[in-house]
Amino acid sequence: MRLTKDDKRKQESDKANLTPGGPDADLGLAPVAGVRPAEAELVDTAAAVEPASRDESADQRRSNPPRSIHPDKQPGGKARRTIGLRTSLAVAVMTCLIGFAVGTRLQNLSVTQLDYTSLGDVYNALSAKYDGSIDRSKLLVGAAKGLVDAVGDKYTSYMTAKEYADLETDLSGELNGIGVEIGLGNDGLVSVISTLDDSPARKAGLLPGDIIEKVDGDDMTGQSTSVVANRIRGRVGTTVKIVVVRDRAEKSFQITRTKIENPSVKWLIKDGIGYIRVSTFGDDTGTLAEKAAKELVDKKVKGVVLDLRSNTGGYVNAAQELASLWLKQGELITTERAGNKILGKVTSSGGDVLNKVPTVVLIDGATASASEITAGALRDKVGAKLVGTKSYGKGLVQEIVDLKNGDKLKVTIAKWYTPNGDNINQAGLKPDIEVKMTAQQYNAGNDTQLKKALEVLTAHYLIIKGYRSGLRLTS
Repeated sequence: MRLTKDDKRKQESDKANLTPGGPDADLGLAPVAGVRPAEAELVDTAAAVEPASRDESADQRRSNPPRSIHPDKQPGGKARRTIGLRTSLAVAVMTCLIGFAVGTRLQNLSVTQLDYTSLGDVYNALSAKYDGSIDRSKLLVGAAKGLVDAVGDKYTSYMTAKEYADLETDLSGELNGIGVEIGLGNDGLVSVISTLDDSPARKAGLLPGDIIEKVDGDDMTGQSTSVVANRIRGRVGTTVKIVVVRDRAEKSFQITRTKIENPSVKWLIKDGIGYIRVSTFGDDTGTLAEKAAKELVDKKVKGVVLDLRSNTGGYVNAAQELASLWLKQGELITTERAGNKILGKVTSSGGDVLNKVPTVVLIDGATASASEITAGALRDKVGAKLVGTKSYGKGLVQEIVDLKNGDKLKVTIAKWYTPNGDNINQAGLKPDIEVKMTAQQYNAGNDTQLKKALEVLTAHYLIIKGYRSGLRLTS
């Protein structure tokens, strides 16, 4: 199974789509831009994506999906891919994936057999000497996880069936928790990547970069993201006490859990410019983005701001559907390569209603995976300007392999490249216009990055308008 797929969520218009706050709060949806996330788990599901016909709607594409949005549930049991960066919890913590989907390739693998003698010796000694009961099923899972961890690739991991089910639930858009996305940093500490729009976590004041130190009084130092996520999750209406470390000082938050319904796409129109916020690439992304685009075109907007800040990825097919709103049918979105070998390409499915609309894409240090694929494709193919700070830099593809016991292996199998041939792994996408923003500015409703995007689009519109009318603009 593979990682690199994305799409889901929906909203009806521009009414209550954004969080109220400061002067520009109706547009400022993304968590603090410029704050790099901790090293979150990234999942990439990949499926070879066949372009849909140009006049095919997102709903039709969903009923006849491009090979493996849910490989487990599709003919032939195709593998699933995603690319994403996030371990979100249904705490409203989500785990991000992105990928295309490709068939499982276990059948024809040629592998060198390992000598398990030493492992058997350890087990025999443990069974004979250990003073206590031993759960053999846990030993097997631990041995498998240890084997995979020894590879030394933070994106390659062993997931139990439950861990994988939780990960898939995260992308469904309906979660019980507080609406926070977490990841494991290089220092081994679980930190906040972002908070979901309108979530209890955001309203309480949790910020990207906060290190989660305690949950309900228990020390979380050294714990995995899944352990921390499970501690934060809970029944709707109950509260959780979270202690974080921010700027070397402890801060305590008492947050009430709720049902998180988080549409992945929100939009509005202000002063003739359309704003589309995509918070993740989930099941509803394609449908909602198509609806947003049609509304913006109907209202004849003079420009579009696509906000991908703090979007750590998701399903690659969702990224394909979003990019297809700008790219003509058949245009290249991304290429997947292993060494010099091309494993697959993702191309636009058509429906390019925004192709001629000037576009600015907002990115930051938590823009990763499927988000970077989208931003890179719009930059390379339609000349969209990137505004904000350098993106995360996750240019690897993982494949999810089904194991006989129901567990999953997420393994790095390739790198993905932008249409112009760039692999941005670790390097990230550099903005055309760099604009930094502090937590203080964001919390005060002073979204400097969004303001710059609006300035760019307004200036472009005036130049084009002046050119067409024969006017001469001076600055």
